[in-house]
Amino acid sequence: MRIRTDDEVYRVDAVWLGPPKATFPWRARYVAWGIGVLVFLVVLTAERQMNIGFNFFSTAWAVVITVALTTFICSRISHERPFAAVLSMWARELNTPRQNNSARGGAASADRIRIHSQRPRPARSARGSASRRPSRGSDRKRNKNKEVRRGRAPRR
Repeated sequence: MRIRTDDEVYRVDAVWLGPPKATFPWRARYVAWGIGVLVFLVVLTAERQMNIGFNFFSTAWAVVITVALTTFICSRISHERPFAAVLSMWARELNTPRQNNSARGGAASADRIRIHSQRPRPARSARGSASRRPSRGSDRKRNKNKEVRRGRAPRR
């Protein structure tokens, strides 16, 4: 038993070959003509935004760019994947949230180090300094700090 598919129906493209008795030398589907007109208008608008004047050469380049873009777009669409589906897939792909893949590590940098004009002083504990062992020269440092404190000008 042989099962026939409906692929033959879709192999026949809706193609406009041109006016009667004057057919074009290329095949273009109806969708391609519509997309081509839209792309041509977008290309002309982009040329005007870039301050390219409207003359023969700019229009000729617009036609060349339009043919290239239309060929590229129409190579991505088919009866199984219409233009509206490709367009919505493209829009969703652009707007999808992405995972942040920023590199960690690498060259060392001091960009994120905050610098203060005064060094932070440690908080004094409630136990007192008797439980701690004094370091070398701690008496000299303490006496020096006292001298500095006595030499300050009174606040007004």
